[in-house]
Amino acid sequence: MRVVLILSSLIGASLFPFFDAIARSGQETARPKNAFVMIEEIDPSIIVEARYFGSHNFIGKQINGYKAPKCLLTRETATALAAVQAELQPFALSLKVYDCYRPQQAVDHFVAWAKDLADAKMKKEFYPAVEKKTLFADGYIASKSGHSRGSTVDLTIVPVPAPSQPAYTDGQPLVECFHPAGSRYKDNSLDMGTGYDCFSPLSHTASPRIVLPQKANRLLLKTLMEKHGFTNYDKEWWHYTLQNEPFPKRYFNFSVE
Repeated sequence: MRVVLILSSLIGASLFPFFDAIARSGQETARPKNAFVMIEEIDPSIIVEARYFGSHNFIGKQINGYKAPKCLLTRETATALAAVQAELQPFALSLKVYDCYRPQQAVDHFVAWAKDLADAKMKKEFYPAVEKKTLFADGYIASKSGHSRGSTVDLTIVPVPAPSQPAYTDGQPLVECFHPAGSRYKDNSLDMGTGYDCFSPLSHTASPRIVLPQKANRLLLKTLMEKHGFTNYDKEWWHYTLQNEPFPKRYFNFSVE
């Protein structure tokens, strides 16, 4: 009911310089001056849980290109997220980001992992009902990602003050990501129906198989993100891209550090 009331109160209402280093592959390896910012430079109240800097992700190790647990975004995207955050704060809620700008080298790491069918270390949690050999065909893994353009973000909503959550320990027992919130990985997010990066139809934003409170939580996130210029990827409730992104055709490969 609380989320429904929040929704009802909320619904009413350039070009950057080219840079000089370009890899032989065509990926742009230098960070454009003044075009990207750390989210804390724009809004330090937004919580960052950089999943790919650690080992609690579908590969089970730190991902190439993540040298610091930071959220790096185009300035326009960070500013738009700050506007979403400003709408949540009066209701003692906050955004939490899982992934922001993603270097192409990280995407390449995903692709190489997906081709190694013998590596199923994290299958039980992140893709328990999906065959790894179908991850490309099913749209879970691709050779290019909008994240590499700097204006796509994976995120959720958490209560404020943010509840504590246990630190993930490499090798700990895994639980399927679509299990009820009380039994899957103890994320401090509002219950969105699945964990982050859950390769399952239940992660589809409009999945008919989730219960009403989960639908309301997803709708709250979607309503606010769309209000401030983002578009959702309908197969992932957490995935949003700024509609007027400044680099719609450019993919970057500088590290997050």
